[in-house]
Amino acid sequence: MLTLDSRDTAMLQGAFGAGPALAMRIVAATARVMDASALIDVTCAHIDGCLYHGAASLDFVERFVASGAKIAVPTTLNVGSLDLIHPELYRGDSATANAAKRLMNAHLELGCEASFTCAPYQLKHRPRLGDQIAWAESNAIVFANSVFGARTSRYGDFLDLAAAITGRVPHAGLHVTENRAARVVIEAPDLNASSHRDADFAALGFLLGGEAGATVAAITGLPGDTSEDELKALGAAAASSGSVALFHAVGITPEAPTLDAALQGRRPERTVRVSAADLAAIRRRWNQARPGAPLAAVSLGTPHFSVDEFRALLSLFDRYEGAMRCDLYVNTSRYVLWQLEDDGTAERLAARGVQIVVDTCTYITPVMKQITGLVMTNSGKWAHYAPANIGVTVAFGSMNECVRSAFEGKVCIDEAN
Repeated sequence: MLTLDSRDTAMLQGAFGAGPALAMRIVAATARVMDASALIDVTCAHIDGCLYHGAASLDFVERFVASGAKIAVPTTLNVGSLDLIHPELYRGDSATANAAKRLMNAHLELGCEASFTCAPYQLKHRPRLGDQIAWAESNAIVFANSVFGARTSRYGDFLDLAAAITGRVPHAGLHVTENRAARVVIEAPDLNASSHRDADFAALGFLLGGEAGATVAAITGLPGDTSEDELKALGAAAASSGSVALFHAVGITPEAPTLDAALQGRRPERTVRVSAADLAAIRRRWNQARPGAPLAAVSLGTPHFSVDEFRALLSLFDRYEGAMRCDLYVNTSRYVLWQLEDDGTAERLAARGVQIVVDTCTYITPVMKQITGLVMTNSGKWAHYAPANIGVTVAFGSMNECVRSAFEGKVCIDEAN
């Protein structure tokens, strides 16, 4: 049975206003569904609900605005439906654009930070090991739980905002230590020598999602120099193909110094051995194009590109002369864009024809000039969602293959590996 403390009860009864009372009703009802016995404080929140899906999403947030409610903890915002820095890129219906802008602004009126990124873990203030947080957005959830060792359950639209306004969440799910134990072991192949290393991390994530679903898994055998960007690609694909909210990379992520620690001393329910051939098969499954097929565009940065990824992209451009033969888009946050503008990277990439998109993503917003034909990406998440969302046919490869393909105007895949 759920027991509320005196402040929770006062909030529920309207002592802090109608908005917090509504938010507490939502949080308390969720806690009862999850069989939580109590609510706990969170240190921060990340809201997924500023992406416009129709009048209901706007009505919900504006009801809180009208009540005078404010968020109770530092709160960042996920992508919206518009690039507010480059509004001229939007190619959709004007009425939808106006409603989408209202929704983004309504969240700001509640006190949320104008981050508009699916990668809040790239911002200046990041959760720490053991922090209790309320994050939405599937890739952000799995990154926070896995890479930081912070603790969040999956908070979807409406519940995420209710948690931010109350500063409270159910003490259940991945907030609880024993629920974070791995039950499945994934034995990864050697990725050190892979010429598709970034694509292979995404492919491994896709396999993880299919094998684990919502079960926590421990991954063994990843390279010792595995980067945050590679873990980001893995987690995003796993959350897209399954319901993965936490994985442990043994020897890399903070709750898994050893396999035994990741398992919390228990035996795994099963072990899955993954071969390089398995990952190659997944890459081929995502790739809906034959080598040499003409390209309409390339889209990178889903989840949002980091500063390090932009620098890697710029170094790849140094290998080529002349102009690209198709458009190339990179999705990122305004926070990363500001850093790129400061060091000149943004200007250099723009001079080569790269279109940087912020505040949103090309697979959910009509931004790309040409989507009739093939669009290539190195993102498992983009490859998974874009065909249904915007009707494109996807070619999939590494960042290196994507850049080469953009300059040649056709799909270039190294089929030897």
